[in-house]
Parts: sequence; C-alpha cells; structure tokens
Amino acid sequence: MTVTVRSLTAADADVVIAMNAAFVAHLAALGDPDSDAQHFTREKYLVDGFGADPAFAGYIAEEGGAPLGYLLYCKGYNVDVAERLFFICDLWVAASARRKGVGRALMARCAADCRAWGGQRLEWNVYQPNKMASEFYRRLGGQVIDGLVVMTLGSDGV
Repeated sequence: MTVTVRSLTAADADVVIAMNAAFVAHLAALGDPDSDAQHFTREKYLVDGFGADPAFAGYIAEEGGAPLGYLLYCKGYNVDVAERLFFICDLWVAASARRKGVGRALMARCAADCRAWGGQRLEWNVYQPNKMASEFYRRLGGQVIDGLVVMTLGSDGV
C-alpha cells in the first residue's frame, strides 16, 4: 500500500464528512453519548476550516486518489509545560485501511508540521471504550495523563 498524506482543502468537504459519519457511527456503537447525531456538516467544515478565521486544519490520507482516513487538528498551548502543541480533534481510518500504516502516516505528518511551527507536543482525547484507538496511540508512544479529567462547558454555558 502506497499512502500519500496531503493537507485538506475545501474540495474535500464531502469526503471528510462521509468519513466523519463513519467515525460517529463507530463511537455511537461504543456508547458515546455525544454521538447521537452528526453535528459536523459540510457547511461547518467549510466555515470552520476554510472561512475567514479557520478553527482547524488537517490532512487526508489517500491511495491512488481514494480516501483512506483523515486527521483534524487545531493549534494550542500547554501552560503546565510551556509548550506549543497541535491538539488532534479527530483521527479516522477506514476499516479496510487499518493496520496498514495510514494512521501512523497521518500522525507523522501532524507531528512534523507541529515541529515546523515550533510545537513540541501533540495532545488528544480518546473515548475510553474505544480500545482500538487507545491501543493504536499507545503503540505510537502516547501516554495517558493520570489524574487529568477532561471537562467541557457547552454552548449553553458559554
């Protein structure tokens, strides 16, 4: 398998949204309460990723032009360690392409671009029942941060 990874464009909207729908369905099957509906639409992709003030960027992995997976990230900062970072918002690889280096290639590209920007780390969240994702990240060297709890204040509270 020859995997190429390139930056996402606005023209990738339909492909990314279709892959995201598969990701949402996967998480819903694991019991994720946030996966009750697909909130990430074509319009949100275009406005939030390619509008006047982009909130995310990302990559698509392909073989011969066929999409295999995608990764979305946003830039951030971790004050505790005083380091710039890329926060990975989403990483999905099609079932047929798993264990073939696609996820690793997406993560490697993200890490390289983070370093080029002056960043020193990647951070992400994993839904605990998603054991497949946890195992993948551990094989890459990802570490669980003991004692850290992810919290959120939704749009109704902001």
